[in-house]
Amino acid sequence: MQQDSNRTPRKILITGGAGFIGSNFVHHWCKSYPSDRVVVLDALTYAGNKLNLASLESNPNLKFVQGDICDRTLVDNLLESEDLDTVAHFAAESHVDRSILGPGAFVQTNVVGTFTLLEAFRQRWNKREQPQSDCFLHVSTDEVYGSLEADDPAFTETTPYTPNSPYSASKAGSDHLARAYFHTYGMPTIITNCSNNYGPYHFPEKLIPLMCINILLGKPLPVYGDGQNIRDWLFVEDHCRALDIVIHRGKPGETYNVGGNNEVKNIDLVKQLCELMDELAPDLPVRPAKKLITFVKDRAGHDRRYAIDASKIKRELGWTPQETVAGGLRRTVEWYLANRDWWQPLLSDEYKSYYQKVYSK
Repeated sequence: MQQDSNRTPRKILITGGAGFIGSNFVHHWCKSYPSDRVVVLDALTYAGNKLNLASLESNPNLKFVQGDICDRTLVDNLLESEDLDTVAHFAAESHVDRSILGPGAFVQTNVVGTFTLLEAFRQRWNKREQPQSDCFLHVSTDEVYGSLEADDPAFTETTPYTPNSPYSASKAGSDHLARAYFHTYGMPTIITNCSNNYGPYHFPEKLIPLMCINILLGKPLPVYGDGQNIRDWLFVEDHCRALDIVIHRGKPGETYNVGGNNEVKNIDLVKQLCELMDELAPDLPVRPAKKLITFVKDRAGHDRRYAIDASKIKRELGWTPQETVAGGLRRTVEWYLANRDWWQPLLSDEYKSYYQKVYSK
């Protein structure tokens, strides 16, 4: 977003700012608004990585705090001591497979954690005499809408919620809380529901980084079911631009769907990644990479298709995605090739144990 010379600087709390989307958003915000105070709160669980913010360590306007969004005392102290006026709430347990193995953590972080943040922000907002320029942005997912058939229209902001996994159910619960705080208390909350993100700093349990890394290691590429599940892919930098615009120009109480206009079948996406790796990585242990594709037992409750209708945010706020899936995938593959020192340490014993549980079937 272009810097406005008349813009009032913000003091923003970014929860989950060491995770995938959150850290990309921290980089975006610090670059776009260097005079803003930015406080990052992250518990640094398995998917949070402080190295994602390493290039920003010398930034005097950035403060990193390791902590849990469920810690009300900590959140209250941060809002008060930093005089924060904006929250961008990314912190969440977000992987469907892990929610199937252990749903309790998803309810705790996604529902209880969001409630804790909303209550703390409401107290602070009331103390600040309820300025409408404040903003609580709740970043959510298209998975709350459930699954689409091949010919169904894309999800809109009025699509009924029909979550099908513990993950999406917990996010649906947090969405309802955020909406209720606007309608009950008038608090300036805004919800965004995004499609599947991809790009740099993506933890390797998710589809695209998993495929990139397994190709580089010569390991099988596990594809659920028949590979015909469809997702709408959104490059993470496009998502960050959308959230920036929503914070500055979005209407309190509204929901905005953010999608990439890139519906792709999982198997076709994996084949594209294989072709890019064949082109860009000369020392692959297995070539062509598509020989590694292995179909595995389908995920329980696996939604067939997601698709986002992002016409509202385009019409009302002027946002459209700029990156094509072909260009975004190329940039992503190039990043994983150039950053082996980032992803290799993440392949820990815990990660390998989780991988075995999910894909040994």
